[in-house]
Amino acid sequence: MDGTLGEEARQILRTARGWIEELAEEGVTSFEVASAEPIPPQTPPIEAKSASDGTTLEAVRAELGDCTRCGLAEGRTKIVFGDGNPNANLMFVGEGPGEQEDLSGLPFVGRAGELLTRMIERGIDLPRSEVYICNIVKCRPPGNRTPLATEVSACRHFLDRQIDAVEPKVIVTLGKPASSLLLGRDIAITRVRGTWHEYRGIPVMPTFHPAYILRQYTEQNRRLVWEDLKAASARTQQ
Repeated sequence: MDGTLGEEARQILRTARGWIEELAEEGVTSFEVASAEPIPPQTPPIEAKSASDGTTLEAVRAELGDCTRCGLAEGRTKIVFGDGNPNANLMFVGEGPGEQEDLSGLPFVGRAGELLTRMIERGIDLPRSEVYICNIVKCRPPGNRTPLATEVSACRHFLDRQIDAVEPKVIVTLGKPASSLLLGRDIAITRVRGTWHEYRGIPVMPTFHPAYILRQYTEQNRRLVWEDLKAASARTQQ
């Protein structure tokens, strides 16, 4: 089996195993098999909109280029720009890429990414492809440490331009660094999560980073994040 296909298959199995474990915790023991339905014709790919000031994600990525604006460039494998619907109503902003993200070039594809995907798809009934996900820095910090102020400063322009291009109705910040950056002050995530704030006129909902949930897994922490995501999703409908 091709190495890429093999890794994709392992990724699918890990995700499926996580779903089964969570369903077991919730007492689900059987499923009803729905009758097969014809597969609809393939729809054309979503075309990225041009924001009110003309910004597009393609233009922002082109401006970023093969970035060497900070020291993170020296240790990266791939730039992790962003992923998802360029016209998304809901945008997620995390801290920075981890090991799997650095290898794949996509945000939130490791264990924390699997959990975030389940929260999006099962918690608020949205395909992951319908939201937009990015980080405050586009290259992996060594050892997954918190990005330095100089590194955040070098990348902030591109985060702002991504927000300009997508024009989301709501931004969900994942964890302390992303929340502190958009709220404009050093925050304690346990105090601000679940409360509404604003960034450049866009409602912001801070919540726990999925990596925190993996480290501090409790039913309460999982429920709190799902409540935050449900509130954010509801706000996009207003």
